[in-house]
Amino acid sequence: MTPFAKAIGASLRTYYAPGRAALLDAFHARFLSPGDLAFDIGTHVGDRTASFRRLGARVVAVEPQPRLARALRLMFRGDPGVTLVPALLGAAPGEATLRLNTANPTVATASTAFIAAADGAEGWEGQRWDAEITRPVTTLDALALQYGLPAFVKIDVEGFEAEVLRGLTRPPRALSFEFTTIQRDIAAECLGLLSALGYRAFNACLGESMSFAHDAPVDAEAMGRWIDGLPHAANSGDVYASLMRERLE
Repeated sequence: MTPFAKAIGASLRTYYAPGRAALLDAFHARFLSPGDLAFDIGTHVGDRTASFRRLGARVVAVEPQPRLARALRLMFRGDPGVTLVPALLGAAPGEATLRLNTANPTVATASTAFIAAADGAEGWEGQRWDAEITRPVTTLDALALQYGLPAFVKIDVEGFEAEVLRGLTRPPRALSFEFTTIQRDIAAECLGLLSALGYRAFNACLGESMSFAHDAPVDAEAMGRWIDGLPHAANSGDVYASLMRERLE
C-alpha cells in the first residue's frame, strides 16, 4: 500500500468513526434544511458533504487533489445531490500551484506561507510537502453564479482561507473557515473580510469537537482576541459566521 493510500485510510477511520455522523448532523442542522445548498470547500474524504446530504441539502464539493477527487466520485456515485468540482478556490479565476503532502494529504495547500509557518513548529514535525501540481482556480462568486447562492459554506484549505474569501462578494447565510495557531494572522484577515461583508456574529469550535466554545455569539474583535489568546497546542479549529445570531447559540 502506498503512503498516500495509508494516509487516506487513516483519514477515513478518523472522520467516519462510529458516532461521528450523528455529532456532525446535530451540529450542521442549525445551518441547513432539506433543499438548501451547501458548498464544501476542501472536501478531503467527504465527511462534511455526507453530513450535508443526510440533512437533505444539495452539495457542491470542491476538492483539488486528483486522487481524492476520484475517491469522492466513487463515494458519492449515483447521488445527483452532490456536484464535484476538482479545482482550487481563490480570489480570482486562473491557475495556482497546489503543494501535496504524500504522507498527510489532508494538509495539501496552495499557500507557501502556510508551509513556512509549519516548518519547525511544535506539533508539525515531520510534515513534508514533497510534490506539487498545477490546478485551475475558481471563486466562490463564480460557483454561486453557476449553482446558486449557498445557505452554508465550509472552508478548510490550509492557510488559503483569506484568498478564498476574497473571491466572495455575496455573503451566504452562514459559513465557516478553519484557523490554525501557526497562522493567527490569517484568521485575523478572514475576520476582517467577513466583517466587511456584513457579518457581525461569530462563534468557534476547537479541533473536531463540533461544540461551540462561546455560550453566545461574539463580534469579530472578540473572536480575534480569543484566537490570539489560545495556547499553541490548541492547534486548529473553525470559526463560524452567520447573518443570523441565533444560529450560533
